[in-house]
Formats: sequence, structure tokens, C-alpha cells
Amino acid sequence: MAYEVRQRPNFSIVKYTFDQPGEQLVVEAAAMVAKDSAINMQTSMRGGLMGAAKRKLLGGESLFQNTFTASQAGETIWVAPSAEGDIISFDMDGSQAVMMSSGNYIASGPNIELDSQFQGLKGWTSGTSLFMLRASGTGPLFMGSYGGIHAVEVGPQGYIVDNFHIVGFTEGLNFQMETIGGIKSLLAGGEGRVCRFTGQGTVWISTRSSSALANFLHPYRPVKTNN
Repeated sequence: MAYEVRQRPNFSIVKYTFDQPGEQLVVEAAAMVAKDSAINMQTSMRGGLMGAAKRKLLGGESLFQNTFTASQAGETIWVAPSAEGDIISFDMDGSQAVMMSSGNYIASGPNIELDSQFQGLKGWTSGTSLFMLRASGTGPLFMGSYGGIHAVEVGPQGYIVDNFHIVGFTEGLNFQMETIGGIKSLLAGGEGRVCRFTGQGTVWISTRSSSALANFLHPYRPVKTNN
């Protein structure tokens, strides 16, 4: 297989080229943009009913996923997330899993296993989900987010990320919910709830937050009045 991410960072899209007949790519529902007509598509609940329901209810992903199978070498498929933003890719070798915030999974090879993982009671107030999606195995993995995506290598001193800007992180990292600046910063300064990452690994952060955009647009929304 071969792939490239185009139109970064605002309107990213993946061009994926199959190397041989029978090669497959698993794609999140509605993420396929275009494909060669001879590529076969099969829709299924990967992992069975219980596994698919767990990802849907706990990880925020679609119940059904589409598996695209090449009929010959050189065929291409284009995939992209629903919202504008960036895409990053991984060539997973089975040595380390990647944790993703809800809704950030786009596509992967057939040997990548997806499962939801409980993040503990810290998820109640972190702004992230109680459950995150865990990707493990071998093959390509594509993850997207609203805004651009920036990688930070976490060292011995740790690293602090605003909770609404977490895209994903390597499984070797731990995170703890904290407040900074006290209640005044939380209520008046727009800051306060953050995640402190410790350990050794990588955390991917988004340059924009969809929740911040929603708050920005909220005062301008049309309001219906009763005459």
C-alpha cells in the first residue's frame, strides 16, 4: 500500500493506493469520499454485535464500518473526516497502541484492532469522554481532528494540555485532570481545566477546539422571539 495526506492542514484528505488485489482498508462510516469503481465495499459490524455496540456507546464511533477491497493493483480510494481539519497517519508495528479521543478515527488496515478503554472517574470532569478509543496491531492508521494537529514529545517534566485540545496520545502516557489558576481563572479567565501528561511518549494536540468554536458562535445564533 501507499498513501499520502493532501490539503493539509485545513481540509485534509487521504489518497490511499492499493498495491495488490485483495488488499483492504477499513473506513469509518461516511468517511469515503471517492474510489475506483472496481473496488468492492462491504458494510459490517467489525468485532461482532457486542464489539461494535461497545465502540458506538462507549467510544463514540459508528456502529457499522465499511471494508474496501481492491480488485487489482493501483486502485485508489480517498477518505476524509466529516469536519474540516487535519489528518495524521501511523504505520503501526504492533509495539505500541494509540489512544484517540472520541470521533477522531477515520480509517485503518484490517489488522488494526479498535476497542474502547475506560479512563476512570477523571473523565467526568476532563472535557474528554469517560472512554477513549484504543487502536493496536499492525498496518496503517489514520486519525483526524478539527483544526491542525501538532505532536508534542512528553519528557520527564510532563506536559499540560487543555482538555478540549487532546486528539490522542501513545498508550505509555498517563494523564491526570487538574485545575490551574484557581476558581477565578476557571470562571473568568477561560482557563482552568487541563490534563497533565506524565511518562514517556507523544501527545497530539489540535490547534482549534470545536467546543470553543461553538461558544464563539453562540451569541450570533438566530433567536426566535414571540410577537
